[in-house]
Amino acid sequence: MELRHLRYFVGIVDAGSMALAGRRLNVSQPTLSRQMRDLEREFGVRLFDRIGRRIVLTSDGREMASRARHVLTEAEALRARGSVLGGGTGGVLRVGTTPQFLEAGMPRVLTAYRRTHPNVEIRLTEDAGQQLVERVQQGELHLAANVSRDFEQLASRPLYPLRMLAVMSRRHPLASRRSLTIDDLARQPLLMLGRGFQVRQVFDSLCQARNVDVDIIVESRSPQSIVALAGAGHGIAIVPSVVVLERKRVAIVGLVHDGHPLGFWIRVVWDPRRYLPPYGEAFVETLARCMKRSFPGHTLGVTRDVKLPPDADAQRR
Repeated sequence: MELRHLRYFVGIVDAGSMALAGRRLNVSQPTLSRQMRDLEREFGVRLFDRIGRRIVLTSDGREMASRARHVLTEAEALRARGSVLGGGTGGVLRVGTTPQFLEAGMPRVLTAYRRTHPNVEIRLTEDAGQQLVERVQQGELHLAANVSRDFEQLASRPLYPLRMLAVMSRRHPLASRRSLTIDDLARQPLLMLGRGFQVRQVFDSLCQARNVDVDIIVESRSPQSIVALAGAGHGIAIVPSVVVLERKRVAIVGLVHDGHPLGFWIRVVWDPRRYLPPYGEAFVETLARCMKRSFPGHTLGVTRDVKLPPDADAQRR
């Protein structure tokens, strides 16, 4: 068994088919099939089941895929460490973030970082917050930016405050309010992000805790879609302040809970048990520096009252 066998295996898992994996890996299908038969013979387990033209992982295959990812991650870390010890300044940095931050914050961060680290290849992954954290824990990503809280066994650094917002037509009866509570939204048609979004999870938890039933008429993975619907008078969109908003088009009202702004500090997280190359540490510094000067939603003003957790103040400085 060689590392290429594991790369092919993981490539097939990610692609979902031999044909697509072959195109991505620039390897013929017969070669991939032969390599997988060799791998199954060496492992002593069947990795895939065929269902029609599709292939799906067996239960043993799922476990081996997880272990294969770990081995490939460790091999990549070993190469990166060797390069650094040999005086190299380049390498691969795998960074995950949410769609909103990819639009509102990442372009400026990448521009600043590449001025000082032109030899680093940054590979970006877009996903929801919880999935990004899981990918860091599994070793698929070096860093995950735009995460809402601390996670056990992960290191983190606070970046900027995020406020949960109610966005609506400027003609809406609640548009003139300075703030809104969960109770104020009980009888309003709501436009919500999907359950994989951090803001949605916080909102659902508060509704459950306060025993408030809400009328959700739309669920979407696109914040801009529900903002557009809200601006046209079709309900109230609940979105994070990281979403790009124009006050001329919509009314923006901050949510509160128990008299305090409903929000939290966004973080970048990584796994301290795995090797983070110096250029990865430099990316964290660049990210923190850029967000300290100007972060998504800072022009809205409603984020200013979101308090930094006391234990994170020293980290931010």
